[in-house]
Amino acid sequence: MNHADQRSIASTYAWLLQECINARSLTKGKIIHTHMIKTGFKPAIFLGNRLIDMYSKCMNVMDAQQLFDKMSERDVFTWNNLIAGYVRNGSIEDAHQVFDKMPERDTVSWNSIIAGCSQLGNEEEALKLFRQMQRERLKPTQFTFASLLRACASLPFLQQGKQIHASAIKFGFEIDVFMASALVDMYSKCRSVVDARHVFDKMPERNVVSWNAMISGYSQNGHGEEAMKLFQQMQFANLKPDHSTFACMLSACACLTALGHGKQVQGYVIKVGFEVNVFVGSSLVDIYAKCGSIEEARQVFDKMPERNTVSWSSMIVGYAQNGLGRDALQLFEQMRLALVEPDRVTFVGVLTACSHAGLVDEGWHYFHCMVRDHEIVPDVDHYACMIDLLGRAGHLDEAEDFIDNMPVEADAAMWGALLGACRIHGNLKLAERAAYFLFELEPQNAGPYLLLAHMYAENGCWDDVARVRKLMKERGVKKEPGCSWTEVNNEVHTFVADDIAHQHAGEIYLMLQRLVEQIEMVGYVPHRSILPRDANNENEERAHFYHSEKMAIAFALINTPPETIIRIVKNLRVCGDCHTFTKLVSKIVGRQIILRDTTRFHHFKDGLCSCGDYW
Repeated sequence: MNHADQRSIASTYAWLLQECINARSLTKGKIIHTHMIKTGFKPAIFLGNRLIDMYSKCMNVMDAQQLFDKMSERDVFTWNNLIAGYVRNGSIEDAHQVFDKMPERDTVSWNSIIAGCSQLGNEEEALKLFRQMQRERLKPTQFTFASLLRACASLPFLQQGKQIHASAIKFGFEIDVFMASALVDMYSKCRSVVDARHVFDKMPERNVVSWNAMISGYSQNGHGEEAMKLFQQMQFANLKPDHSTFACMLSACACLTALGHGKQVQGYVIKVGFEVNVFVGSSLVDIYAKCGSIEEARQVFDKMPERNTVSWSSMIVGYAQNGLGRDALQLFEQMRLALVEPDRVTFVGVLTACSHAGLVDEGWHYFHCMVRDHEIVPDVDHYACMIDLLGRAGHLDEAEDFIDNMPVEADAAMWGALLGACRIHGNLKLAERAAYFLFELEPQNAGPYLLLAHMYAENGCWDDVARVRKLMKERGVKKEPGCSWTEVNNEVHTFVADDIAHQHAGEIYLMLQRLVEQIEMVGYVPHRSILPRDANNENEERAHFYHSEKMAIAFALINTPPETIIRIVKNLRVCGDCHTFTKLVSKIVGRQIILRDTTRFHHFKDGLCSCGDYW
């Protein structure tokens, strides 16, 4: 066979293998490889590289490795293809071993291993490799920086992210839309939304990925209103949103409990002809659940043509957060029958459901099931759920023993769950232990100080109350201002405690006075401050009377028809007085009020709350 014939045959094989790669057809690729062997055709390096590429992209990296081992000649592309194959198959250690053995490396080699470490949970190694790459004086590309920014976003390492940003500017990549979108994503995930928006605003051109990154950044950081404004700007820019845009927007609406806006987004999805795929469907389930409309969430869930673990988990968590524990457990069993594998989030929902429903035995069962049947190693969230479950049920000694014997160190969420249980069950001694751990773990969080001070006050320990207050003052601890939101006529309204500057303050205060007069007739007695009443805390008492959620409820009553469900979101745990106030208001006005605080959902109706006065 002359050289011309060999080149022709090699070109044919190369074309056929590329077709197999494009179709991800391992079976046909093996047939072609077998034909080469049977006909005695010995592929040149480039064709061997194409075979390795085919095997790795068809998820058969073992055959790729065997072929690699048999090759008498290799070039840098051979090594790069094998590294990429191991990365694609999730085998970062094997990829690293191949990388370490390379006789010479190019930029693609470094990009492949850095990207692999970034994608497969070894982010710090990705940053370390970049420093090595710099020492070898190889010029990074936009793909290098994109992988590094992904690593910084995952950790999250803001300062190192800024250093990577500076390097990208040095090499002239900042204005690239691909790089800029990665920067927006990194800053957003490092909770530096201002920097993210600065990069976004400087972009000379933007694509749908850029807009999605910024909208998602606002949503992830609790700036739902800004996300909605940006979505409107995106529409004015005549850029067509995609499924990711809608998922981000629905998440933003869920943060604000802006059900009206959520329904508008859902209507837009239908109007423009988008299929409600698994991601948008899961986001719709999430927003309805987070707005307390659990029946509508279930309707969306039932109509989804396809469901994945996220879909099932969203519905289970929704049931759990809304106090429907047994419904959550029933759905989890249906999920198992459907052979959908649960993940860590699913079990957080299941254990939360057990906690809110007081199902201690079931909680232990599912905790052990998670490890035994699904090989999920419990993390801090699962342990916190178990402590909350035991504490809510009054098993405080068992909860304390659980904390003391866990294989992980207790964090603030766990001690906070125990402290909350001590408050409900009046265990002051254990509350002191939990609170002092929290004082060390989160010294600037006012919640534990105030909760312990309340318990001292309830027991008449005024010297201890003064001691806690003094500690707060010495440490410069300030209570986070209470803030509540409600949506009226598709507009989100924000309230703070004793908000005399609000444009409707006069009407709101008058409505509150009327409500208090009415509920006092059915037994309402305001909860008092944790300090004895004196001239020094009159302002605190006034602010207590005009807490933000009371202002939001009054505003919603003034501005909505009588049959409308009132939905409120608060940035802090609802206090006992506001809880009692809202229960009684729901009774005298005949309205359902759904209030979401940092702990759970409270469904108030006919003078009762779904939490059973335990939150």
